[in-house]
Amino acid sequence: MTREEFRLQEDQERKANWKRWGPYLSERQWGTVREDYSTYGTAWDSFSHDQARSRAYRWGEDGLAGISDKHQLICFALALWNGHDPILKERLFGLTGGEGNHGEDVKEYYFYLDSTPTHSYMKYLYKYPQNEFPYARLVEENRRRGKRDLEFELINTGVFDDNRYFDIFVEYAKASPDDILIRIEAINRGPEAAEIHLLPTIWFRNTWSWNPGSERPRLRLGQPIEGISPIELQHPYYGKRWLYCEGNPQTLFTENETNNRRLFGGGNASSHVKDGISDYIVHGVKEAVSAESAGTKVAGYYRPTIAPGQRAVLTLRPTDKPIESGATRPFGASLD
Repeated sequence: MTREEFRLQEDQERKANWKRWGPYLSERQWGTVREDYSTYGTAWDSFSHDQARSRAYRWGEDGLAGISDKHQLICFALALWNGHDPILKERLFGLTGGEGNHGEDVKEYYFYLDSTPTHSYMKYLYKYPQNEFPYARLVEENRRRGKRDLEFELINTGVFDDNRYFDIFVEYAKASPDDILIRIEAINRGPEAAEIHLLPTIWFRNTWSWNPGSERPRLRLGQPIEGISPIELQHPYYGKRWLYCEGNPQTLFTENETNNRRLFGGGNASSHVKDGISDYIVHGVKEAVSAESAGTKVAGYYRPTIAPGQRAVLTLRPTDKPIESGATRPFGASLD
């Protein structure tokens, strides 16, 4: 038997839950019947892409290159910023049925490169422009075109000219069913050095707002470890877990709560909200993230400048195993 066949057998016989974690996040939760709260079934108008960064989902979550547990209670994905976009790139952008000249359509370039049946190994590629992502132009040009015209694609905007983009590879490998190694590799394909903001993010799906009195999960910054930013997770279903971020990145905490003030002009139930990390990165709003290093959503903040043809590599490890005093560190020769 191969190692993967052995894992499949263990999973089938319920000896080890190898499929607990996998690529179970939606590519796009917004604008779907899963989050349709409209009177007449107009999902696109009920929950738009513009709302998605600020509005807590109820039935599922989405993200770039993301994974979650099979109940989608704990989620992990990658957010990006090139220094020019008006918002943090946290999820796929696309056109609604009315905006696209051939109906709804995602206007991004992303590729699922590999995955074993138990998701013990996965690899993903996302191509991120170095110049401002042309959100408005994609909408305007496709809306202008008729059904007999070709679609106006992202590459037609010229945003990839001169190879001014990053290849973002994300790999996952399971050391055990609940101990996952993550490697994120950003490669500068352009002709000049370019900065990229990388924000691997872990958060809890919001279940507490819909069920008053339910126990609220928490994230907080753990005890300092040399060369590592440790994040502690406490969830009523899964108990205690950890996310170890190599390289001591700054940790940005907020809450996975709807920003009612931005969307509806009302008051917020929480002092920090879902789009707090985006406001901190893009608009420099310092108070948008928690000064107490606690919440229900957190990102490790890396900001490398990458020379042409060169790469930056991040490693992270969500796990059910704490680092004990004197124990083997989570990032060593065995990781590769």
